[in-house]
Amino acid sequence: MRKISMREAINEAMHIAFHSDPNVFTMGEDIAVYGGQLRCSYDLYDNFGSERVRDTPISEMAIVGAGVGAALHGKRPIVELSYSDFIGTSFDQILNQAAKIRYMYGGSVNIPLVIRTQGGAGLGNGAQHSQSLEAILAHIPGIRVVMPSNAYDAKGLLLHAIRDNNPVIFYEHKALYKQKCEVPEEPYEIEYTSDVKREGTDITIVTYSAMVGRSLKAAEELEKEGISVEVIDIRTLEPLDMEPVLASVKKTGRVLIVHEACKKGGFGAELSAQIQEFAFGALKTGVTRIGAPNVPVPFAVNLEKMYVPEVSLIVETVRNLIKNN
Repeated sequence: MRKISMREAINEAMHIAFHSDPNVFTMGEDIAVYGGQLRCSYDLYDNFGSERVRDTPISEMAIVGAGVGAALHGKRPIVELSYSDFIGTSFDQILNQAAKIRYMYGGSVNIPLVIRTQGGAGLGNGAQHSQSLEAILAHIPGIRVVMPSNAYDAKGLLLHAIRDNNPVIFYEHKALYKQKCEVPEEPYEIEYTSDVKREGTDITIVTYSAMVGRSLKAAEELEKEGISVEVIDIRTLEPLDMEPVLASVKKTGRVLIVHEACKKGGFGAELSAQIQEFAFGALKTGVTRIGAPNVPVPFAVNLEKMYVPEVSLIVETVRNLIKNN
């Protein structure tokens, strides 16, 4: 099977969606001729024209607001925000409009809106262009939050999100765009479910987005030492599919949660709480979390490297959990 990058997979998903439904269109800053800051829309303008691939002013509030309005009128907009750090300027449109309108109208209207954006550190983009804000978004009732970890999942999850009648934040990690894996050419959708990326018996690692790859590398290293690690990619923070997670924890009795966002108040706290609540009796030791320190993302290369959880940290943490428990 062919291998393509996550950027190509996202582009392919949008091509499929555009061809299958004339109501699908996209808009954002410089996404037409330039192809967008994320470069995932690089050929959409040439294939579908200016009516369906629209450049917008530099106003996230206007971009999301126009998306909400278009969705209410039966369109299926895919709006692009260059960096998730800029969500703050459109937060009212997300928090009080997109997330609430269907509820306020008693389910009589749909909001089939996809907000594509990217976040994450590791590429030297500085404190205002590298944040991981998914825990804030997942706390808002009424919106989906999807975070793919690879090209295969990105294509299937994006197609599912575009066809969802609810607003979806499709949160991509900038460090994953060039990473390749096997992706079928034909259309397919992936439900909002957690996925066991690697089976194991000694400890469960629960993770998502860019930390999935690092957790899998850590699991490979630990296997050489005789430690069997199960790695679960939750893929969507909302809705959150905890069934595979709880089943794994009940099997291994140990769990490590890994995410790039700040540990304090991060989504790992929600995962930890649910594991303690629904699988406490199976635990051989307390739930352990790995996350970034509670500081802005550094710009300096050496400091940013220390900020993002490394494979070595995951390996050492697992070793200690196995050794001491």
